[in-house]
Amino acid sequence: MFVNHLKAFYPYWLLIILLPSLSSCNFSNLSDNPSGEKVPVARVYDKYLYEEDIHLLVTPGTGHADSAALAKNHIENWIKKNVILHKAEKNLSESQKDVDKQMQEYRNSLITFIYEKELINQLLDTIVTEGEIELYYTENKQNFELKDNIVKVVYLKTKKNAPKLKDVKKWIRSNREKDRLKLEEYCYQFASDFNLDDETWLLFDDLLKKIPLKTFDKETFLRNNRYLELEDSTDVYLVDIRDRQIRESISPLSFVNEDIRNLIINKRKLELINEMERTAYDDALKNNDFEIFNDN
Repeated sequence: MFVNHLKAFYPYWLLIILLPSLSSCNFSNLSDNPSGEKVPVARVYDKYLYEEDIHLLVTPGTGHADSAALAKNHIENWIKKNVILHKAEKNLSESQKDVDKQMQEYRNSLITFIYEKELINQLLDTIVTEGEIELYYTENKQNFELKDNIVKVVYLKTKKNAPKLKDVKKWIRSNREKDRLKLEEYCYQFASDFNLDDETWLLFDDLLKKIPLKTFDKETFLRNNRYLELEDSTDVYLVDIRDRQIRESISPLSFVNEDIRNLIINKRKLELINEMERTAYDDALKNNDFEIFNDN
């Protein structure tokens, strides 16, 4: 029986009594009591769960088995929640149970947060020009030290027996537009992996995940190597490092451009909130909406 299951789960809480027995309830046919009295279906200590509470859970047209399962699951959860609540009430001190202050502080913080969010949505200027980004970068370069090595690179991975590898090795190191177009066409036909965007900075560690290269001194390696030809049992890897920035140097602007944009917007958010706080305070002061009472 369901009652025995609960007693087994909570053997030391013997005061749980279900009224009436859950095994005899017809949950799929819950209806209003003609007498107008509430009909209890479960009790935990001095708290009761009534048939009308279960009735609200069962939508019209729900099958017998589904409605019964839904009702029993709700009753079980209700009992567990209230048994644990009773245990907490019994074992916590009065000061620990006094949550009114915390609830009020939480409410105040939540209302303030919602107001600030709405204010930001309505008034925040999110347009950041490249000039603003460059100025911020110039004035705060010391804050943009690289934590990792980065590279601008062209690379491809293809089979050892792929055609025209001798030509590909020339194309990948060339800056001529016609060679770039030949390389691009080749990559789409024969390369299983490639990167032809030599304007975007990549983490060197991300490149190392793609090529069979092991190096213990990455900084020294980058300072002394620009073009690589590597291979494993089945594939050949061609890598042309067009540019590199070593860890602990200053990040190039293009690498931190989006970070700076977000920093500027976040700064505007703080300024907007601070201005709102100052205005609200000044208005309240001018209108005598608050007082400070001295004990002296």
